[in-house]
Amino acid sequence: MKIIYCLLIGLLLFCRLPQASAQTAVSLDLSLEQLFARGTSRNLLLKADALKELMAAERMQTARMKQLPDIQVGLRGGMLGQPVVFEHGLSDPTRPESPDWQQNYAIDFTQPLYEGGRIKYAIRRASLEKRLASLQTNADRADLKLELLRHYLDLFSLYKQHQVLARNITESEQRLKDIRRMKREGLITNNDVLRSEMQLTNDRLSLTQTENNIRLVSQQLDILLELDEGLLLRPDTALLGKAFNLDTYDAYVLQAYDNDPSMLLLRQQTELARNDVRLARADYYPRLSLYASNTLARPVSRTLADMYNNSWNIGIALSYPLSSLYQNRHRLREARQGVALQLNAEEQKRQHIRVNIQSAYLRHHEALQRVKSLQLSVRQAEENYRIMRNRYLNQLAILTDLLDAESLRLNAELQLTNARTEVVYTYYELQRAAGKL
Repeated sequence: MKIIYCLLIGLLLFCRLPQASAQTAVSLDLSLEQLFARGTSRNLLLKADALKELMAAERMQTARMKQLPDIQVGLRGGMLGQPVVFEHGLSDPTRPESPDWQQNYAIDFTQPLYEGGRIKYAIRRASLEKRLASLQTNADRADLKLELLRHYLDLFSLYKQHQVLARNITESEQRLKDIRRMKREGLITNNDVLRSEMQLTNDRLSLTQTENNIRLVSQQLDILLELDEGLLLRPDTALLGKAFNLDTYDAYVLQAYDNDPSMLLLRQQTELARNDVRLARADYYPRLSLYASNTLARPVSRTLADMYNNSWNIGIALSYPLSSLYQNRHRLREARQGVALQLNAEEQKRQHIRVNIQSAYLRHHEALQRVKSLQLSVRQAEENYRIMRNRYLNQLAILTDLLDAESLRLNAELQLTNARTEVVYTYYELQRAAGKL
């Protein structure tokens, strides 16, 4: 029976080994520069933007090909029916001899000389679309950096929370030993023991929840960075103590007008709308082209003689679309209204830029002030906890006062960490609004 019992114990321990190994995760130190570099190089949205840029570049090359001559080679062959010739009106038909097979080989060459600006503005439109694709990539890259930064700063808060909870658990375990000793000495009642045990249990549950949150946030970043999902990422703690240099509000606004990707995107869209006006106006102009062709045909078309006939021609073709005088009028008006619409969008964006910069600017200064205030609060909470702990051990305060002081210290430390992360986030948010991220 003892042997069977030992075998069962060994089997249970063996079954628990994979679970224990699964809980151990490898950590990776990750700086902010590494976060941005890897995140922007592996993001699927930015990869899609890169493909759109390549497509726009191909469209621009396609538009440039319109400047080259148009060369066509034709081949026709087929059965030739019996011709009928009427020598007197529709009477006295005759059926001359003719071959049963006809062939036609042709080469046609057309070189546009003047298109009223159609080709030129089509090339410029493709170039503007390529520039738009590049600016959209820059805008998506800046938004992605802010998203990565938010997850990165969440790790700061979670690791700090884990550190504070682990310290509180250690202190709570020591305090529980003291309370049990005092209970044996008859200095306090069993109620304090129970409340201390409940507080210790809650802290341990909070620590487990924090560890799970660290795993979840790390997994989100691992997926965005295309890393192993089991890696626990550790942020660079020196970032929270970094001092940031700020410009004035007006300087950030001017920088945003010149550098913000969304603003530049709207300006390019306005240029695109103006280009569409020129394209619509080009339909009012004539077209001039040089053409040449060579044709080898059998039989001779006029005499139906079963012989090959080679002919060539060269010349200049000029055409003017008179119908555009009335068909193109509304299209031109629509294009001009599109320009006015884009100018309106630019002005709206300027308003949004001022609002966003003012908001980020004020929130950054607010976060700086909150850090200063909370640093004092943390020192006061530490002193308050020390006093309450000594008073409780000397039976001058009840356990509730001590637990309240401990909770106050915990909240003050977590709020200070959150304020420091908010300083970093609002600074980069301000850089994003100014187009410098």
